[in-house]
Amino acid sequence: MINYLRLSLTDRCNFNCIYCTPLEKSGHLSHQELLRHEELARAAAAFVRAGVRKIRLTGGEPLLKKNIAGLARMLKAIPGLKELALTTNGVLLPELARPLRAAGVDAVNISLNSLKKDVFKKITGSNSFDKVQAGLRAALRAGFKSVKLNVIIMRGINDGEIEDLARLSLKHPLDVRFIEFFPVNKRSSRLKGALFTTAELKARIEAAFGKLRPAGGGRIGGPACNFKLKGAKGRIGFISGCSDDFCGDCNRIRMDCVGRIYPCLFSPPTHALRDLLRGGASEAGLVRHIKKAFLVKSKYRKDSPTAGHIEMSSIGG
Repeated sequence: MINYLRLSLTDRCNFNCIYCTPLEKSGHLSHQELLRHEELARAAAAFVRAGVRKIRLTGGEPLLKKNIAGLARMLKAIPGLKELALTTNGVLLPELARPLRAAGVDAVNISLNSLKKDVFKKITGSNSFDKVQAGLRAALRAGFKSVKLNVIIMRGINDGEIEDLARLSLKHPLDVRFIEFFPVNKRSSRLKGALFTTAELKARIEAAFGKLRPAGGGRIGGPACNFKLKGAKGRIGFISGCSDDFCGDCNRIRMDCVGRIYPCLFSPPTHALRDLLRGGASEAGLVRHIKKAFLVKSKYRKDSPTAGHIEMSSIGG
C-alpha cells in the first residue's frame, strides 16, 4: 500500500556531493517551472486523499525554498495527514529548526557523512561543517518527535568513521541510519568499490560496542531496519539498498519540484500534475490521476533499465 510521499521542493542545492549532483549539470529550473506553494499544497492534499499518510519534504535542498515554514504550515493542515517530515543537509537549520517545528514539521533527517572537516569537504564540496553541526544541535533543541542522521559509508572515503558515527546514538536521542552506497548516476558510478555492506557495518559496530538489539519502526516509515546498543539514547538503522531487496515492501511514491510523479526511485516519471493544477483540475480529478500512478509502481525495481540514471537533485532520493 502506498502511503508515503517524498515531495521535492527544488532542484537547487548548496552542496555538490560526490554521489549526487552530476558534475555535468548546468543551470537550474526556472521559477515558472517550479510548483508554487499553493500548487504543492493542492497536490499534497490530493495525494492524501489517495491514501498517503506521510509526506517528506526533499530537494535539492528543501530549506532553500522560500518561506518553507509557511509551506509546512499549509501541508500540516491537510486533513488525514499523519506525519510531515523533512530531509536536509542541515546548513540552514540553525535559523529554521524552531520555525519548522512550530509550523508542524514532526521529524527531521540530516545528511551527515563525516565528523571530520576535511572529509566532509571532500564529500560535499562545502566548508559548512560547523554550520551543519550547529544545525544538528538546533534540531535536537527544537523538540522534533524524531531527529535522524543519514550516513552513506563509502569505502576508502569515510569508512574509518563508522564507530564514531555509531557512538552518536549512545550519547544523543537520535537515530543514526547507515545507508548502503548505491550508484544512481554517472557521477556516483565513478566511485568504484565504494560499497560498504550492512553486514560489514554491523560487524564493525558490534565489535566496538557489543550486540545490536532489534528496535521497532513506524508503520509508515521507510525501509530502515532499526537496532539499539545497550544503554543508548538513540537507535542505529540500516538501509540495505544493495545487499537486500525490499522493493516488494516499498510504500513510497515521489513527486519532483515540477509535478512529475515517479512511482519508483528507479522509474522514469510516468504521470504529471503541473498542467492539471494550472488548468483548474478538480481535486477528484487530481486524485484519479495520482491513483493511476500508484497502479504502475510494481513495474519498476532497482534492476530496472532506468536504474543508474537518476537525477537525485531533482527527485530527492
